[in-house]
Amino acid sequence: MIRIPTAVAASSLLALAAVAPALEAQRGQLPVPSRHPRVREALAYAARTEPQTIEEQISLCEIPAPPFKEAVRAAEYRRRMEALGLKNVRIDAEGNVIGERPGEPGGPVVVISGHLDTVFPEGTDVTVKREGTMLRGPGIGDDCRGLAVILAVAEALDAAKVRTRGTILFVGTVGEEGQGNLRGVRHLFGKELAGKVDYFISVDGTGLGITKDAVGSNRYRVSFQGPGGHSYGAFGMPNPIHAMGRAISKVADFQVPTDPKVTFNVGVVEGGTSVNSIPSTGTLQVDMRSVDTTALARLDAQFRRAVQEALAEENARWRSEVKLTVKWDTVGIRPAGHQPDDAPVVRAAVAAGKALGFDAETGASSTDANIPINLGIPAVTIDGGGEGGGAHSLEEWFDTRDSHLGTQWALLYVVTLAGVR
Repeated sequence: MIRIPTAVAASSLLALAAVAPALEAQRGQLPVPSRHPRVREALAYAARTEPQTIEEQISLCEIPAPPFKEAVRAAEYRRRMEALGLKNVRIDAEGNVIGERPGEPGGPVVVISGHLDTVFPEGTDVTVKREGTMLRGPGIGDDCRGLAVILAVAEALDAAKVRTRGTILFVGTVGEEGQGNLRGVRHLFGKELAGKVDYFISVDGTGLGITKDAVGSNRYRVSFQGPGGHSYGAFGMPNPIHAMGRAISKVADFQVPTDPKVTFNVGVVEGGTSVNSIPSTGTLQVDMRSVDTTALARLDAQFRRAVQEALAEENARWRSEVKLTVKWDTVGIRPAGHQPDDAPVVRAAVAAGKALGFDAETGASSTDANIPINLGIPAVTIDGGGEGGGAHSLEEWFDTRDSHLGTQWALLYVVTLAGVR
């Protein structure tokens, strides 16, 4: 996602929000309530309390949340939601934390969420170091920033007594990263909130960009298997690593379109025990991606053919009764999806940014929003403000300069979707 640099003072932005005319309702356009007095008060509160939001970000980040072990951070997130006065605060069967801010009966239901999990294994030092405006620590931007912004939005709306037509659900999800395979948001839309959500906002990462398209991914672990043997004494039997190499060679020659963008990568290879042994296994892990469901399915089928061809070629190469087999394991399947630039949920995000004085650019990525987008539910992921880098590394950093813009943007966007009364 491209980050949009901003250097406008908070006071100037608040003044702009106070005088900017509410956008007229165009075809499919949701009006941004930037002139509503209580919304203006909430925006001012969010800017004024941004130092507190940053402290929330740091303290949440120093609670370890390794993959599939988010429970401690989830319990603390629940406690903080309860302290803010959200209703029906709970942890669901998958581990997601959910709190409600009720609206009017029949109003839209808007989810605003961040993800609780990180990519870092148990035992990682998650201490956050501060140097002026710079914060450094694993997960400080992805997604401790999003988690802090969500709490700040809830607090600012309450402090300014903003009443919305729609119900807003504040959520911390589990399993967004890697092999978590979006398990938290899958549960939300498959069970917990199935059929109940009108709009979904994920706050994830840093900057001021919009993810409107879902990059789908198919990830597999493919193992060629045989009995193995001595490299000299058993010579003449098929070799799983040779079969794996044949498959990789075929993948390397794939031709894929650039529009829609389609990508592939063999990122991990494993197998063998010694240089003088025919291995019993040769394993590769592949990642294939696209925003286009059909193109991704086509590439998936091509990869499957390549694996079967490699298996047949290696078996046919040797006059041996020993035959290799292949085993498939799914590492993760994330659905793809596309939304037009003029989709109301996208235009509302852009318009909310303009009301605050910046132009948010749109792009594609793989986030919690993949699931609702694929289901046809209006959804985007927005950045949380500030500037950051080094995501998924121990050197991850977040610059807090002008980070209040991310908090204000999330607030103005969510009330645009929920409607103000």
